[in-house]
Amino acid sequence: MSGEHIPIGTAATALGVSIDTLRRWERAGRATFGREGSRRVMAADELARLLRERASSAPARTSARNRLRGVVVAVERDGVMAKVDLACGPFRIVSLMSREAADELGLAPGVTASAVVKATTVVVER
Repeated sequence: MSGEHIPIGTAATALGVSIDTLRRWERAGRATFGREGSRRVMAADELARLLRERASSAPARTSARNRLRGVVVAVERDGVMAKVDLACGPFRIVSLMSREAADELGLAPGVTASAVVKATTVVVER
């Protein structure tokens, strides 16, 4: 192991898992550790890899509770922004976001996506 080394406890905290989980990952070949004396350590680049892997595969953690699953029906992109139309059952949801975000999410007509709504004001009509 070369470069900076991170103690297993610090790596576990950064990843949001227990030390036991990291040990299981090591046995399964998912993570690699080394030793500095009696301490188990992880290379900083290995920790970065695991953090990227977890960020790309884990669902977003959010306090928002209003989720509408749907299908993208249209995406209009310009230089900086994108307008995304979703059909969520009988509802039409329109979101304005950065073009970069729309590109990173791979939004295009036919792609399934969720609209997550978190608002400070909700108007209810009858």
